[in-house]
Amino acid sequence: MDNALAKGHRSRLRTRFLHGLGSDFASHELLELALSFAIPRKDTKSVAKRLLQRFGTTTAVLEAEPSELRLVDGVGEVCVVLLKLFHTLALKSMDPVERGGDYLRSPQDVAAYFRARLRGHREERFLVACLDTKNRIREVRELQQGTVDQAVVYPRRVAEAALESKSRSVVVVHNHPSGDAEPSEDDVRLTRELKSTLAAVGVALLDHLVIGSSAHFSFREAGLL
Repeated sequence: MDNALAKGHRSRLRTRFLHGLGSDFASHELLELALSFAIPRKDTKSVAKRLLQRFGTTTAVLEAEPSELRLVDGVGEVCVVLLKLFHTLALKSMDPVERGGDYLRSPQDVAAYFRARLRGHREERFLVACLDTKNRIREVRELQQGTVDQAVVYPRRVAEAALESKSRSVVVVHNHPSGDAEPSEDDVRLTRELKSTLAAVGVALLDHLVIGSSAHFSFREAGLL
């Protein structure tokens, strides 16, 4: 597609998008339109289709590591920045602090938020969500990357995070890159140690969530807290 035809095609895509805000767009069309802002003088349909062919879904494209995105023909540094920017903005829109702490009102909301935040990471990440007196999330801190066990995630670090944020309760969360949300024996031991250490400083452990690829495990829902 030459430059003039590509320009006209992009213009029609943008007009159509504004008319229905993309409600009738296929995944490759959404990516095609997004990429047109990073590749202004060339057809982006083929690049969009290559991205979907490699990663499968638009969600997987946005969650892909920059190094993986660069392997796709036609994806340059500006495209990588744009795609990761969209992903970051999407996560930010779900951030409980951004939404005044009111968004995460149930264990299911908490799990959905952290599943979106942690999905796609290839190593375990351990986070603590510090809550206010109404059990709304006021701050989320990432305390560890790598294997999550008692030797790495010191319970006192969780306690320090809670006390520094003046929180009386916390939810701790970590992901299993394997996709299986079933807790390990180390996860069970860590949860017990966290509960004991936090209780000693007057902080309640409301839940420990293990996030898998399509499911989560809640220690509280399982009656283990």
